[in-house]
Amino acid sequence: MNTSMHKLHFAIFSVVAFFLCIGVANAQRDFSNVEIQVHHVSGSYYYLEGAGGNIGLSVGADGVVMVDDQFAPLTDKIMAAIRTLNDGEIRFVINTHVHGDHTGGNENLGRMGLLILARDEVRVRLSRQLPEVALPVLTYSNDITIHVNGEEVRVITVPPAHTDGDSYIYFTASDVLHAGDIFRTVAFPVIDRNNGGTLDGTIEALGLAVGLSGPNTKIVPGHGAVSSREDVMEFRDMVIDVKARVAPMVERGMSLEQILSADPTAPYNAKWGDPARFLGAVYAELGGEE
Repeated sequence: MNTSMHKLHFAIFSVVAFFLCIGVANAQRDFSNVEIQVHHVSGSYYYLEGAGGNIGLSVGADGVVMVDDQFAPLTDKIMAAIRTLNDGEIRFVINTHVHGDHTGGNENLGRMGLLILARDEVRVRLSRQLPEVALPVLTYSNDITIHVNGEEVRVITVPPAHTDGDSYIYFTASDVLHAGDIFRTVAFPVIDRNNGGTLDGTIEALGLAVGLSGPNTKIVPGHGAVSSREDVMEFRDMVIDVKARVAPMVERGMSLEQILSADPTAPYNAKWGDPARFLGAVYAELGGEE
């Protein structure tokens, strides 16, 4: 096998192996001890912390709008947590993207009669792995606005970033941006190229989040703590800097293993952890697989 093919196979194997391991781990995971924690952020917006991606909630006189739904075994606990806030109708469930730690409860919620919304791309990808009842009923290809609980809830499509079906959800009166997995505070970005994610789209989408936010906007990541506009700027600038560091290494013909050894993310590892998966995606995006 020539060097180019070896690089290609290594990059593909690394990404596929990661997501396969995630799926197996979640299938075997014991969720019995997971507690759902309720956090009020601002105005009508709350989020639920449990296992998997943060769940956004708009809570008010019109009922509840959910953003994402974590894993199927947690649905009863999630519903119980919501009922501590509001006993009204759950009007919609919006999926920010395709991954199971954000959509794993879809089937349960669909069987309860809840209306699921997502981008067209999310429905297409979920249809390959979930039954009809778990699929989004309403899909969109451009931005939409939901008028609920005294505010406009803007559902914003973004360029292919974490996946090719990402959405931001901006609660305008509460001034809260739910960012899904494009932004996280607990790790480097995850660019899921198997599901259409891209490096440049990640940078563009993070810039969009900065542009949507004001000085007091609360930004809720897919994973991690409530953040500010400046936190997203820092995250975006880190991605831009890593791209700038890795690009000349790829141009010189360095392998992924050599780039990992060169540690181009050294200034950032203490804050965002193990960079291997992120660097693998950056390497592939910059042409290292060809």
